[in-house]
Formats: sequence, C-alpha cells, structure tokens
Amino acid sequence: MAYADLREFISALERAGELRRIGPAVNPILEIPEVADRVSKSGGPALLFENPTGYSGHPLLINQFGSRRRMALALGVDSVDEIAGRIRALLEMKPPEGLLGKLKMLPTLAEMGAFFPKVVKSGACQEVVRREGFSVLDFPILQCWPEDGGRYITFPLVFSKHPVTGRRNVGMYRLQVYDGQTLGMHWQIHKQGADHMRERARTETASAAENLTRAHGLPEVQAPMLAEAQARGRRMEVAVAIGTDPATTFAAILPAPPSLDEMMLSGFLRQKPVELVKCQTVDLEVPACAEIVLEGYVDLEERRLEGPFGDHTGFYSLADYYPVLHLTCITHRRDPVYSTTIVGKPPMEDGWMGEAVGRIFLPLMQMQFPEIVNVHMPLEGVFHNLMIVSIKKAYPGHARKIMSGIWGLGQAMFTKCIVVVDEDVDVQNVPDVVLKVLNNIDPERDIQFTLGPVDALDHASRLPNFGSKMGVDATRKWPSEGFVRPWPREITMDAATKAKVDAMWRGLGL
Repeated sequence: MAYADLREFISALERAGELRRIGPAVNPILEIPEVADRVSKSGGPALLFENPTGYSGHPLLINQFGSRRRMALALGVDSVDEIAGRIRALLEMKPPEGLLGKLKMLPTLAEMGAFFPKVVKSGACQEVVRREGFSVLDFPILQCWPEDGGRYITFPLVFSKHPVTGRRNVGMYRLQVYDGQTLGMHWQIHKQGADHMRERARTETASAAENLTRAHGLPEVQAPMLAEAQARGRRMEVAVAIGTDPATTFAAILPAPPSLDEMMLSGFLRQKPVELVKCQTVDLEVPACAEIVLEGYVDLEERRLEGPFGDHTGFYSLADYYPVLHLTCITHRRDPVYSTTIVGKPPMEDGWMGEAVGRIFLPLMQMQFPEIVNVHMPLEGVFHNLMIVSIKKAYPGHARKIMSGIWGLGQAMFTKCIVVVDEDVDVQNVPDVVLKVLNNIDPERDIQFTLGPVDALDHASRLPNFGSKMGVDATRKWPSEGFVRPWPREITMDAATKAKVDAMWRGLGL
C-alpha cells in the first residue's frame, strides 16, 4: 500500500501497536535523543513527542523505522524480501518476441511508467509560505549528543539538479543549524550532491572564461583565472523536504546510480507515483505531501566548519569545512510534524534501514555476480565496516574476484572488510560465520589488503577519504589453490540417531 503522507503512516503505526504518544514536555536538546536511544536499544516503538519543550503544537516523530516489522510496514509489505522479489522479476524479464509478445508486455510497461513522479499544481507542503521572518529554529530540531557542534536536522531529503543533464538527486545529508537561516550542508566528497556542486562550479567557471575571452580577447591562459574569480559568489539551488511518506524518505538513502531518480524509486517502492510541487523561490520540485520544506542555495565558494557530530559509528565524526546552505523560504503544512532520527552506537533506527537496503539490493548485486548466494552487513559493522558474502565457489581465487568486484560496485567501494564464505554458510548467523571463518583461514595466505576510497566517517583511515581495506577468503581451500591436505569433514550426527533421539526426547524430561 502507498501511504499518502507521513500522517497516514503515523496512523498505521498506531493501529499496529507500533507507536507511543508522549504527552509530557521533553526537551529536544539531549533529552529526546536520550529517550529515543534507550527505546531503540530495547526494541521499543516509534515515538511521537506531542509537546517538545518550547515547541507546543509541533509534534516530533522519531524511531519510525526502528524495527524489522516497522521497516516492512513503512514499505507496505510483510517482508522487505517481497520488494527484492519484484526487482528480481524485473531483472529477469526478457525482451518479447513477435507482435503477440510485445502486446503481452504492454501492461508491464504501463505499470513501470506509473512509477514516474508527476508534478501537481499545489501541495499540502505549501499550506503556509514564509518568505520573510522565518527560522528553522521554529521547529524542535535536536541536539543529539553533548559534544555535537550544535543542533542538527537529521532526516532531511536534500534535492538538487545536475547543472548539465538536469537530473534530479535526492540524498540524506545532515544539516547543522548555525542560525535560523543558515545551515551546514554535510555533502561528503563521494556523494551525488557534492558532485552536482563540483559540476556546477566547473560549468560556471568554463562559461565565464568563454565569455571573458570573447568579450575582451583575453589570452586563454588568463581567462580561466579571471573566470574563477567571477565565479565566486555563484549559487546552486537546493531544497530540503522533511517529513514525507515513509517510502519517499527511505528512497533518499538508497545507493542508486546517478542516472536513476530516487523519486521514481519511491514510486516503485510504494507502487504509486510521487506527487511533486514546484518550490516557491528555487527551480526545484519537492514532494507535495512533505510536512516542511526549506528552500535556498549554497554558494560555490563558501565553506564553514561543520561538526563534530555523534555518528552511527558510535564515535564523534570530526569537524571539517563544508558548504553552507542559505535559506530563502520555508513552507510547511499547518501544525507540521517534525520527522527526525538519532544515530549512534548500534543498534539504532538507521541499522534497520541499512538492513532493508541490503535485502532490497541483493538482486542487483546478484545480477552483477550470479555466484553470490547471500549478503549480510551486521548492525555492528555500521554499514561500511563489514560485509559477509556467501558464494557458489567455482574456481581457484573465486573469493578474491568477488572482493575486487564488490570494491568496484558503487557505494560498496567503502566496505572496509569483506569476508567471503561458502554457499552452505548462513551469513545471517553471525556466531556460525565466526566459527567457520576462524576455522577456515590461514591468515597470511587468506587475507589480502588493498588501498582506495573509504567512507568519510572512517576516523581510523590514514587520510580523510583514503585508506586500506581488507578481504578474507574464508572458503574451503582446494588443491588447485595450493592446499594439498584433505579438507576436514564437519561434525554432524547421523540421521538415524537423530530420529531415535527425537522420538525419545519428551520422555527424557529435558
């Protein structure tokens, strides 16, 4: 099912017994995060704080995705594996042959077309339009941890456009609040938002250089320097949506390729197109159902210290210089619900979102590498630190081929440790994985290291954004891989004895 908006999802959570309303005043500075952290780690419900201290009438929702059941409920399925099945069915479709085959394909093509977002004339997100006298501090924005650099918007959908292709990107990048109209934009260097900004700066500089050369007959070596000076102060428009329907919020964290519109992905997840409305002061569209929309721009040259921030690694990410978002307008629904989250030492809400991402994108990984049986990224690995992969091993060195392939696959390039096991190992059963891995490896022979890009939040790397990664071949070794002794047989009880004990079990009183 497709939820019309966040409020409809809140009602669904309440009907399912997955929501707790909090009536007493609780402060969004540290207190709400502490409550949410305790509830997250105890497997508790979504929380709707109806009266955050100082913000009566501005309810705050947190932990909406904080369990496997709520994650499935958010996507309108019994299990996120259903969505993986839909993706697998699409990937396995073969081009139809003949007229009859093409006619049979039409309903599927029409269904796919229905996923594309559509622009509407008006939306609830613009029930209130504030071009002057506005402040983001009118909303109950959290300070999550004591040493954070300030208050942060933690669940924003950040919209931008590629300056050349016009392709939309929607990402989830935290925003530090400097004041009511100015925020720090945490565009990590590898993210699409940062790429849009780099491309915008490049095209602006190139255009300025061409204009200067034509107008003044400047030598080509001088024109770029003057053009770069002129480009300072140029802007890139940005819009931020807060509090959309759950599938649209979730789509913003999906590791989609740049050519794939996240709003189309949301349409696929919810089986219904996302309705978008044009912003008031920037040339962008945002979900019409959003609770709050921030409109503004980033200056191509301006940087400001952002952080530190208590991150999902369980440590504070270091302060660094990032672009600055200047607001030109805020629009919102009447009595908007402020949607937020807190990250920190797992398990927390983002861990369940990460698990769902892994399950949903498994078919895409298997399309690239059909030998992959299953993949698991344990919560303790905080997404990028550990990936366990089981494969149907077919030739010597196969595990190392998979490691190299994954490190070359989109955002999987950030994976710090990849452990490859045989197909009969249940990657979801971490204790069994540990047993098999530690029994199967000769460390010098089976561990390999490589250098490359690493996650910007990796505080242990030798340099920001660059460091080493490790692969572990924990598969059974073959003679063709230099293992000359027989591989030992795993201990199992014979079936006949197990059947006899099964029959007598109740009589044993155990």
